[in-house]
Amino acid sequence: MTPDLFNLKGKTAIVTGCSTGLGQGMCLGLAEAGANVVGVDYVDAPETSEMIASINGRFHGIKADLSSCEPIEAILDEAVKTFGRVDILVNNAGIIRREDSINFSEKDWDDVMNINIKTVFFFCQAAARRFLQQGQGGKIINIASMLSFQGGIRVPSYTASKSAVMGITRLLANEWAAHNINVNAIAPGYMATNNTAALRADKERSAEILGRIPAKRWGKPSDLAGPVIFLASDASAYVNGYTLAVDGGWLAR
Repeated sequence: MTPDLFNLKGKTAIVTGCSTGLGQGMCLGLAEAGANVVGVDYVDAPETSEMIASINGRFHGIKADLSSCEPIEAILDEAVKTFGRVDILVNNAGIIRREDSINFSEKDWDDVMNINIKTVFFFCQAAARRFLQQGQGGKIINIASMLSFQGGIRVPSYTASKSAVMGITRLLANEWAAHNINVNAIAPGYMATNNTAALRADKERSAEILGRIPAKRWGKPSDLAGPVIFLASDASAYVNGYTLAVDGGWLAR
């Protein structure tokens, strides 16, 4: 195995949810490996752009609301117009709503399911069609969760959506592996991001979580750089339909 297996020079990656947190960490990692990065978010991403510029990387931001599938084709068109092709899709954008299941609303169910799984599936579909047109395969990396493996509490639509992400990753890998399209997922553990701000602020709950993590710390966005580079590169050419836990050992406990 040589370092060239991890080289993404000349490749173009689309990363959704790019402005902060895990998406930002993965954008930076992909850029460090040589990829052109198209970052998508419902807000501008100046910090991500500046971070990538500081390492002489290439970044193009697109502002789009992925609560519906409507922007998908335009995003792909703009990525191809900007960098000539698209090779990698990282479906990271997602939301969470917390409420006891007995009181959970239909709106909170639909809002989460629309962005966390409906848009994810149709973005995978649209990207795969581009890969087939280009004739050189491609890489799709979906962002799952610890709650793809576990039930959790007070997040019914999030658990349902992230369980679905793992399932659809397997299904698409079954259908597309023969076309040199690798579909895999990353399941982050408990990460220090906006989504976990409430948990980290709760001293008792935070202590419970840290007490179970063998690594004894919350994860950082930079912890996803290596895994996303691996799954986006030739190093993972024979990895299909797998969900890689990046969790400090949480699931092993």
